[in-house]
Amino acid sequence: MQNVKVFRSDQQMRQIPRPAKNPGSNATLLPFQSPNKTYPDPISSSNKQNLMERKDFLKKGMTALGIAFVAPLVTACNKDEDITTSGGGDGSCTATPSETAGPFPTKSPAGLVMTDIRSDRTGVTMTVKLTIQDRNNGCEPLEGAIVDIWHCDKDGYYSEYGGTGMQSANFTSVHFLRGRQVTDANGQVGFTTIFPGWYSGRAPHIHVHIYDASGNSLLVTQIAFPTDVCNTVYTTATNYYTKGTQDTSNAKDNIFADSLSLEMSAVSGSVAAGYELTHTIVVS
Repeated sequence: MQNVKVFRSDQQMRQIPRPAKNPGSNATLLPFQSPNKTYPDPISSSNKQNLMERKDFLKKGMTALGIAFVAPLVTACNKDEDITTSGGGDGSCTATPSETAGPFPTKSPAGLVMTDIRSDRTGVTMTVKLTIQDRNNGCEPLEGAIVDIWHCDKDGYYSEYGGTGMQSANFTSVHFLRGRQVTDANGQVGFTTIFPGWYSGRAPHIHVHIYDASGNSLLVTQIAFPTDVCNTVYTTATNYYTKGTQDTSNAKDNIFADSLSLEMSAVSGSVAAGYELTHTIVVS
């Protein structure tokens, strides 16, 4: 069960708690039975099918592992299917947490297929390179996935919205800093944009929505930024960024506080030369 996060305003968000995941105190671990030994059949005929299934499980487990026994395994799951799985690619991957789309999702993303999403927005140039992996296919790159991204401008404003208490500046008729691309054979997409600014109550971030090739939603998530890079940009490129450093750290952000390691990007470059953000997102 997920933690559902809901925006109230630019200044305040609240988190609706959900019960913590618990494997349960009444869980029963089956006793080991050797496949080379005959055991009496103490159970009723109605339960024989269950016993056969257990024996089949043990035999398959020993064959796959190449050992003489299979130890019980209990796995605790944290937020939003944060599960490590073995497979192709690097051999394992962890599902990226699902996050809120926020109060400013793209209204008509199909009309925004482009790589350069800057429009008329100014700021430090940044390229975004995302790799999408499929956890259900051994963590292999996911080709043909539709990827939407959007983020605020240098002043913390979003396009397509405004004129309300959540955003006073009215940008309802423009679509800056929003775009869509389709992943290549390596599961990758790229965008040219600007380093985003920030607004009160949130750490700097980028929103991402991923669909399969048929347009079915796979994941909505967000990408975090390293604090040191943000501090450099906001205190150095003051011809663009005039508010100073962000008022909310990653650790205190309601979105990233419990999942930062899985949503933190790698950002390299400089204010003068521009930055490159790289990040891998795993869908399931």
